[in-house]
Amino acid sequence: MIAIIDYGAGNLFSVKNALDYIGEQSEITSDPAVLSRADGLILPGVGAFPDAMRMLKNSGLVDVIRTEAAKKPFLGICLGMQVLFSRGTEFTQTDGLDLIPGSVDRITCDFKIPHMGYNELHKHIDSPLLAGIGEGACVYFVHSFMANTTPEYIAADTDYGVRIPALVQNKMVFGAQFHPEKSGETGLTILRNFGGLTR
Repeated sequence: MIAIIDYGAGNLFSVKNALDYIGEQSEITSDPAVLSRADGLILPGVGAFPDAMRMLKNSGLVDVIRTEAAKKPFLGICLGMQVLFSRGTEFTQTDGLDLIPGSVDRITCDFKIPHMGYNELHKHIDSPLLAGIGEGACVYFVHSFMANTTPEYIAADTDYGVRIPALVQNKMVFGAQFHPEKSGETGLTILRNFGGLTR
């Protein structure tokens, strides 16, 4: 079973609907006991980095997330991906979950911000989540901030006037800056691949 973490800042039901569609058993929960017995975890997120971290701390889930992410496949989506990093600089510097080294900073480029719409994925390192995904496959983004980390953690990026990490990973911790649940068959394949890691 995949637990979708409910901390008040997630796009929970679109993720749940996508998992239901591909036949993956899932549960939306904020119960640490359920997170502990789940086979994999997904952390969605919509909004601002400081708000998400405040909600996670208020929910009492930060320690259990850090503990469980060391044991089982973990996927952060959009803002849920950003809080995986050491810190964010949106509004003010805020400590993240520190599951992947790096910072999350405002996108600086000549294009319109927020970055919104479909863009191509360009692979850099092997990732089990990209099995069956061709080079240049398109996924859906909506964000104004991007991760800054070292190449060893960047499985794929996208070009939006600047190279934006699109899929990051550190062992079994994965982060998608894009929304796989809104990215058609490519996104569903990524979710299927994640589900496969939980078995």
